[in-house]
Amino acid sequence: MIREPHEYGQDEPAQAPPDTAGGDPPPPVDVVLPCLDEASALPWVMERVPPGWRAIVVDNGSTDGSAGIAAALGALVVSEPRRGFGAACHAGLSAATAEFVCFCDCDASLDPALLPAMVDRVRVGGADLVVGRRRPVRRGTWPAHARIGNAVVARMLRSRTGVRVRDIGPMRAARRTDLLKLGMTDRRSGYPLETVVRAADAGWRVDEVDVPYLPRSGASKVTGTWRGTWTAVRDMTAVLREPPVSEGVRARGGRP
Repeated sequence: MIREPHEYGQDEPAQAPPDTAGGDPPPPVDVVLPCLDEASALPWVMERVPPGWRAIVVDNGSTDGSAGIAAALGALVVSEPRRGFGAACHAGLSAATAEFVCFCDCDASLDPALLPAMVDRVRVGGADLVVGRRRPVRRGTWPAHARIGNAVVARMLRSRTGVRVRDIGPMRAARRTDLLKLGMTDRRSGYPLETVVRAADAGWRVDEVDVPYLPRSGASKVTGTWRGTWTAVRDMTAVLREPPVSEGVRARGGRP
């Protein structure tokens, strides 16, 4: 199934979708998969999504048939014409209906089969947001310039919020309604960092777990080049310069 962004009010702040009386119950977990020309990776990624969970593939302007492949593999496909990692992530969050929402890259560099342990950590109250720390399985998987940029941003995050995470990676899990309350506004590469910053400002318990970082399928759209890394770091430092948000976005079970 393919849906256009206007069906979720993408020009307005994201809100929780209304309950549908008499319809199918929501899935236990929605997995948001931002997608830009990932036709070769999609079969493996979709196969690794846990049974019973729903994959929401957000097509961000693919020209290789990714949307059709994802739909044929059983994903809910959302079209987000505004280019940007954050735009795709937020479109997926807006389309989600499950209690828990996960985010994962769609390039086969991260394994969706590892997400249940992250969701369980949130479910039992051990954390409000769980993020994956990427651990490369071989040399060259993560270019040096991207690792260095990521480490610099992680140190800046620690200085700004006190949250001790070592990777501002895309793999994460939290409750949907809590994420919506954070009111993320970045629609570029700063979205993952903005999520952590706003969660920290709201007193969330942020946990980090190691996840294998696999060689991606195809060429990187962002951090595979110096220019892409610089753009991502620039977007993230802009997020860190923003003032703290209001305290009215506590997570369920978060610190008082």
